[in-house]
Amino acid sequence: MKLQEILAAGESETLEFKERFNTDVIETAVAFANTRGGFIVIGVNDGGLPTNQSFGDEILRDYVNRIANATEPVVIPNAERQKLREAEIIMLQISEVPLKPVSTRGRCFRRAGSTTRTMTPSEIALMHHASTGQSMDALIVNGKTKDDLDLDAVRRYMQKATDTGRRSFTEHDDPWHALLKLELVKSETEITRAAVLLFGKNPQSPLTQAVVHAGRLRQLTHIMDSRIIDGSIVEQVEETIAFIKKNLHVRFEITGAPERKEIWDYPLIALREAVTNAICHRDYGDTADIQIKIFEQSLHIWSPGILPFEISIDDLLDSTHASKPRNKLIAQIFFDMGMIERYGGGIQRIFDQCKMAGLPKPEFDQTQGGLRVQFQSPPQAIGGVVTEGVTEGVTEGVTEGVMRLYQLISKEPGQRVPSLAENMGTSPKNIERWLKQLKDEGKSGLPRFLRNLAKDR
Repeated sequence: MKLQEILAAGESETLEFKERFNTDVIETAVAFANTRGGFIVIGVNDGGLPTNQSFGDEILRDYVNRIANATEPVVIPNAERQKLREAEIIMLQISEVPLKPVSTRGRCFRRAGSTTRTMTPSEIALMHHASTGQSMDALIVNGKTKDDLDLDAVRRYMQKATDTGRRSFTEHDDPWHALLKLELVKSETEITRAAVLLFGKNPQSPLTQAVVHAGRLRQLTHIMDSRIIDGSIVEQVEETIAFIKKNLHVRFEITGAPERKEIWDYPLIALREAVTNAICHRDYGDTADIQIKIFEQSLHIWSPGILPFEISIDDLLDSTHASKPRNKLIAQIFFDMGMIERYGGGIQRIFDQCKMAGLPKPEFDQTQGGLRVQFQSPPQAIGGVVTEGVTEGVTEGVTEGVMRLYQLISKEPGQRVPSLAENMGTSPKNIERWLKQLKDEGKSGLPRFLRNLAKDR
């Protein structure tokens, strides 16, 4: 690609514009070295247009030396002076380094989109372990010994793994030797974090953050049901699914088969996949709990820890993306037991199940230092009952968002726009737009309380 085409594309995860050399250039160089590499163009404004400067050979060498002297491990950029529209610019090419993270003045940076941001201690630890081929769950937990592990739980794993065909154990195999072979323990006094979480008698000591905090909320501040789910992370999967089922609606469909067909607000296979992924792949070095919030029209699952540094949200949603588990030891045990698949197909299974159920595709995003998946309920279902012909003139020609809003207000009149926006997981602007559409579509069939809300929104 030509230089002008590169500049016209604008700043990105791998391209940064700078009018002059300053400390921001060094921090950006560090961020590129810690992420995927990139180019820093000096002598252009934010729009990629030249600022009509000239650079001598000495300045070029000075820039390279200043970056090298200010970074640890040392980053040495490839520097070139080029012509652009009768002006000069300097192109600094930064390669991703194998041993990370790189720091400058005691701080580490990484690239997030077109911005450079400071890394948290948790991110620094994760990046270091990943760059050295280590797994965060392989860390030794101080003070834990063989006596702190439930060997009967290990035997249950061995039986399950044998049943799935993914491991081969016999009834005579010793569970402690199995743990040694799987590298879950190093010795009787060297117990990994993974072993404690999977088979510990008390996994929350000292890992108090290794819990799921699940709740059903009418609004963000109105908690209808709440529970802290602890125990081993294998047990947490089933306990979490049980709590979710308790707080969902289910209806039954008569199909002519011997048993009635259960239809839940969300497909249980998709929910199990999302819950299992959250528990298996979360950052157990983070002090936050996994958080599950069940609203009337949506269900949110938030898991501590950003995606691995080589993977973006777009990569995650690609059905062919490579599997790079944060917790390799835990992922191996979950795989052996048939709880996850090795090759990263879980997201596609979630999408397929939601599509079969007539649900919108769940949304994935990184927020507040973690990964969140948001399920949206079907537009026609309220309280487990399919609404038919809600009000003549309102059900025809409206969008999914409008229908969901109508059903929510019909069930709980009196809510104002901010409350409706929180409850539906959308913006006040969308609520106002849908209210206007309700008013326009409803005509005389629009109930009085809806007409009044549409007037004084």
